[in-house]
Amino acid sequence: MSHTAPDTTPEPRGVPASDAEVRAMHRALELAARGPVVGDHARVGAVLLAPDGRVLGEGWHRGAGTPHAEVDAMGKVDPAHLRGATAVVTLEPCDHVGRTGPCSVALIEAGVARVVYAVDDPGPAAHGGADRLRAAGVDVVPDVLADQAEAFLERWLLSVRLGRPWVTVKWAASLDGRAAAADGTSQWITGAAARQHVHEQRAAHDAVLVGTGTALTDDPSLTARGDAGEFLADQPLPVVLGDRPLPADAALHRHPRGVLTIPGHDLDAALHTLRDRGVHSVLVEGGPTVASAFIAAGLADELLVYLAPVLLGGPRVALGDIGVGSIHAARMLRVMSTSSLGPDLLVRARTVPQRSDGAVDGAPTDRSTT
Repeated sequence: MSHTAPDTTPEPRGVPASDAEVRAMHRALELAARGPVVGDHARVGAVLLAPDGRVLGEGWHRGAGTPHAEVDAMGKVDPAHLRGATAVVTLEPCDHVGRTGPCSVALIEAGVARVVYAVDDPGPAAHGGADRLRAAGVDVVPDVLADQAEAFLERWLLSVRLGRPWVTVKWAASLDGRAAAADGTSQWITGAAARQHVHEQRAAHDAVLVGTGTALTDDPSLTARGDAGEFLADQPLPVVLGDRPLPADAALHRHPRGVLTIPGHDLDAALHTLRDRGVHSVLVEGGPTVASAFIAAGLADELLVYLAPVLLGGPRVALGDIGVGSIHAARMLRVMSTSSLGPDLLVRARTVPQRSDGAVDGAPTDRSTT
């Protein structure tokens, strides 16, 4: 009986990107940054090049329901000049019908001869544009400036790949790690600059989440406001996690987005509920109990820690039990940046993935001291 050998033919990758195409990809990433930070979409930029490398047109995605970057760029170019052109795009052209048509089909119908892109679209519905383009005879080159594009699209890519929002956990603390004084008072641990930065972070996330304990004790509004107290253009969806009901006069009921309450304490289920509502990023502000729960569950992708130059002492610690029983089980972090906000210090950190054997990637396993 004969056996057919498996097809080991490598995927066609086209002629490597030219210098002009690499420059165009840098420009496409700049254009992508003009798109809205929040919303159920990727921030994508596109540059169209003539065969001689001249720029024909540029475009970017301005939000849900608007033309995608490729179509936006093509709309600025004489259709006669698109035949034989090259499209340089930060994300694989989509291949599905949503609020707009497939970009892959639009490129083919326009006569574009070559497509250079940075990152594959991980969405099950949108993925496949590169295959359709190749099947139509278009030269396709993936992975150009892929690392830069991955970093730029980090939140959105993680959300699509994992089916849950990117989670940023934030807290403010004294230098000795306290979130409140012994009597429970906690407002204004940090100064005005740090508090304003929190408002900016709210505006940069699709949702902001607290537990019912914080919602009932602090009665927060969870709005994003400017220096003068004005509402910023982007307002996060306020989310309260837990079983205790909010009183009728709670400030959250007056939020311009309304308030979403999610009963129970299942963090995975809550995140999937938010993802189903188009939330790709969530800022967790919910006090020590909720912050600790997200960290203990391995669901904190980024930490924002605001440290004030004060000492409070007492039992009101900023974090509770996060599942660390010994120094060898410590949750390792990678500090991405530190910055001064008036008298306060902001530490931005990422969690370091743990291997199945309990060791941490990129960190020594022996953390003993002498």
